[in-house]
Amino acid sequence: MFSFFKKKLRSVLSSTPADAPAQPQVPAIGDRSDSPAPPSPPSPSPAPLKPPAGNGGSMIGSALVTPIDIPAALALAVAPERQRWFGKLQEGLRKTGSSISTVFTGSQIDEQLYEDLETALLMADTGVSATEHLLADVRRRVKDGGMTHPVAVRNALIESITVLLKPLERPLVIGEFVPTVIMVTGVNGAGKTTSIGKLTRHLANEGASVLLAAADTFRAAAREQLSVWADRNTVEIVSQENGDPAAVSFDAVTAGKARGKDVVLVDTAGRLPTQLHLMEELRKIKRVVQKADATAPHEVLLVIDGNTGQNALAQVKAFDDTLQLTGLVVTKLDGTAKGGVLAAIALWARERAKASPGLRPVAVYFIGVGEKLEDLETFNAREFAQALLG
Repeated sequence: MFSFFKKKLRSVLSSTPADAPAQPQVPAIGDRSDSPAPPSPPSPSPAPLKPPAGNGGSMIGSALVTPIDIPAALALAVAPERQRWFGKLQEGLRKTGSSISTVFTGSQIDEQLYEDLETALLMADTGVSATEHLLADVRRRVKDGGMTHPVAVRNALIESITVLLKPLERPLVIGEFVPTVIMVTGVNGAGKTTSIGKLTRHLANEGASVLLAAADTFRAAAREQLSVWADRNTVEIVSQENGDPAAVSFDAVTAGKARGKDVVLVDTAGRLPTQLHLMEELRKIKRVVQKADATAPHEVLLVIDGNTGQNALAQVKAFDDTLQLTGLVVTKLDGTAKGGVLAAIALWARERAKASPGLRPVAVYFIGVGEKLEDLETFNAREFAQALLG
């Protein structure tokens, strides 16, 4: 089950009420035991619960918005679908994690282990700053925990990666605005239009009414490709042959409001950050969308190819400077040994939040490990860290 779709009555779905019962504690990682600690199961994704009779709810589009019983949802067992996804994620990250995992096969903790770990993290495209951050945190955990076996260092690294990535883990909330306008960007070949198609299918399966905007009028056959996804998912599409991208976006948002759609997904042309005239076109699209709906776009997503490693971080910075990103979709992690770039992105996002507290934080909403529909799922920091190190 694709579990991100949360129609909103609460301002922050993942917030636990003050009077909620304490959540089960994750087993301590990196304690004094020399034996490997079993990995904790992936965090369950809260599922919408049916309200009691007479609880009411409000209407968004044609779907009933119901409150979420968060403590009860957290107590649910991990769904079999999520367990299957975790297996796919482990397999998909094998190329990235294999070289890191071999560091912990020795019999003692020494400087050679830390040097090998530093090399492995850099080879995984974690980046210099994020590597230094993780190594310092792991050393601290090892010292404070009195660890004596390399396997315990592995567990400490899982915890360090989880803590670093945790701020990127947030649900994509649909329903606070009607329609929720999502602008999707990315460089050529990152998998942008395919990701839009997958996201459309999952939204439709969750009961959302979706309208697509074919604002990629730059690439040949882009409009036709998006039309195929619209037909597959039985959703409406707004397009113009040789039309202006901003005009198409304006028409789509206007139509979405008039037709009571839950979501308007705007597909934009792929471009490199160095193509300044095309980056300026993105600014124009955003400005024109705001004329159709002053609160829009409500989400600005960047699709990045995991194969590009540190270049992906450069893309994130460039597109954020242009559009002020709210979220990322990371694709093709199954074909790369550079999945450590998420740690570099997390460190950048932390520094961005400190430097620009007025901007919305950037999240990693989805990650992909294949071409199939079910190979795109919501991002979970602990799942990723555990899958990365097997």
